[in-house]
Amino acid sequence: MPDSIQLFDEPTQRKLEQLILRASQVRTGAIKGERRSNKRGTSIEFADYRSYVPGDDLRRLDWNIYARTDRPLTKLYEDEEDLAVHLLLDGSASMGWAAEDGDPQHEKFIYARRLFAGLAYISLVTNDRLMMTTLNGRNARDFGPARGRGFGVPMMRYVNGLEADGETDLNSALKRYALRTGRPGLVVLISDMFSPSGYIDGLTAFLGKGCEVVVIHVLAPDEIEPPLTGDLRLIDVETGAGQEVSLDGAMRALYMRRVDEWRDGIRAECARRGVHYIFALTSTPWEKIILYDLRRLGVVK
Repeated sequence: MPDSIQLFDEPTQRKLEQLILRASQVRTGAIKGERRSNKRGTSIEFADYRSYVPGDDLRRLDWNIYARTDRPLTKLYEDEEDLAVHLLLDGSASMGWAAEDGDPQHEKFIYARRLFAGLAYISLVTNDRLMMTTLNGRNARDFGPARGRGFGVPMMRYVNGLEADGETDLNSALKRYALRTGRPGLVVLISDMFSPSGYIDGLTAFLGKGCEVVVIHVLAPDEIEPPLTGDLRLIDVETGAGQEVSLDGAMRALYMRRVDEWRDGIRAECARRGVHYIFALTSTPWEKIILYDLRRLGVVK
């Protein structure tokens, strides 16, 4: 179990409480969230039922049906909307990259967990239907479905308990999750995008479901500009495979150029498919990604 960290302080929490998640390409659902409907001429007439999930207002349960069938069903009304929010965190060992300065606050996985928790907190405050999951090969864990502020503390406990471990096949993990996704919603993937199998098929699976997709690509400064030189043996933290390299100025420049090309390739593939892409360097304050970058894209308002 990792050491508990303060994911965000009270001033940041107050800023997050002023925000709302948006998915302009997805028709929102039909249970009350703290958002205004885009539909015109709506009413509060009864529309349908859906299965109860923890966090729903108990006053909206149809107690007559529950008494007859023992099935808890929530009433839906025509003018009420929420958003299905799916937050996916890459939990592979490569996400545990420790900063060269040794400061645990600059660790890539801590940074990613703060983004993960910050977006989840916005979703809970605005009464959306929240699902969270970690993607790795050994200890994948889910949280949700959850709705409402009452799940804030359990959510924080869940995020604080996560560890970066094992390998993640992004394509397979994303496709598996997409298959069990119910209605379309907003999907946010937080990952370093290190996956030999790629990621395109996985993202496409969500698009095929009618979801709006955001990729937050998290890397540490040391991964962009390695501070290493000389004859080295590099070890893949996920597979344990080793590689002998000689890193001089020319090789270091080549590495940095190829990293830039790789990032540009991911950005281009996302743009081609209508997927939002944000690059997040861990030296950038994590809250800026939410308060500025996601706002600029219209995903946060």
